[in-house]
Amino acid sequence: MLWPAARSLLFRLDPERVHGLAIPVLRALGRPAVAGVVRPAARPALRTRCLGLDFPNPLGMAAGFDKGEVIAPGLFALGFGAVEIGTITPRPQPGNPRPRLFRLPQHRAILNRMGFNNDGAETCAARLAALRPEDRPGVLGVNIGKNKVTPNEEAEKDYLACIDRLHPFADYLVVNLSSPNTPGLRELQGRAHLERLLGACMNRLGQLPRPPPLLVKLAPDLTPEALDEAVDVALESGVQGIVATNTTIQRPGPVASHRRAGEAGGLSGAPLEALATAAVKRIYVRVGTRLPVIGVGGVMTAASAYAKIRAGSSLVQAYTGFIYGGPRFVPEVLSGLEALLKRDGFARLEDAVGADCR
Repeated sequence: MLWPAARSLLFRLDPERVHGLAIPVLRALGRPAVAGVVRPAARPALRTRCLGLDFPNPLGMAAGFDKGEVIAPGLFALGFGAVEIGTITPRPQPGNPRPRLFRLPQHRAILNRMGFNNDGAETCAARLAALRPEDRPGVLGVNIGKNKVTPNEEAEKDYLACIDRLHPFADYLVVNLSSPNTPGLRELQGRAHLERLLGACMNRLGQLPRPPPLLVKLAPDLTPEALDEAVDVALESGVQGIVATNTTIQRPGPVASHRRAGEAGGLSGAPLEALATAAVKRIYVRVGTRLPVIGVGGVMTAASAYAKIRAGSSLVQAYTGFIYGGPRFVPEVLSGLEALLKRDGFARLEDAVGADCR
């Protein structure tokens, strides 16, 4: 009941300042004595196994919120079944100049051109190493990328450096080559670049005794043919999953007339839902059960999460939905998902995956 008023006050502040204020709050929530009291009750009906991992529920925090600060324990305390940290680059980088993050409240959207601002793989690894088992009641993923100054021809060196430093702490890894905010990065989604990059990453992981699953994150702006090709390369390379999708450079519907529409950067939130869900469905139709899909983009409610699942997502992620929904976002989405599964006669979440494609 208090969140709408609190959000109104917070939305008067610069978005990055609000994020900075949230970090100590989440650190406090993540302390075991507090987390045990705050964490919503478990929902056994939503437990799911994917990527060889057990997820307490299918709703994860998407990459971009925890930028390597490792505030994942606080996000787990709010009920997320998984948290994806990153994007992390080998070396620290400040990201793009400010302002670089904008809210579009009338569209329930966010526009950002952050540019992989993070403290680098070494610092992130040290923070992850300090976590105790009780700090990780859910699944912890790490999203990796290349530094802005690294040319595409040498990109694999950056991804391999991140794998080498971060794999001991990651339940899964995600190769991010679809952010619109690093110049030229999306070119790595083309067949030649993608084959070389994913091949190098899988080869490096194959040398480890217990390699974490590797996923690749794709853009919603690929043409249908380019998306099919990227998915085929993912299958051929042996990666274990696809994250669909990143933010969009499109300005769909009424967003096109917003005063911020001309700002460079990726759009997330409600206007992205249809694009991202269409990509999930196309990928699922192509891969079936051979590769799981994590659906992300426009997950604002239980209904939008369920649409992703019925389109083919084994798991879903949110970021913008949490910004607008606040502390009640996770329990409301999860309770709504339970109700929707029961309404449609599904005993398990897995039974609903891809239902709209059958």
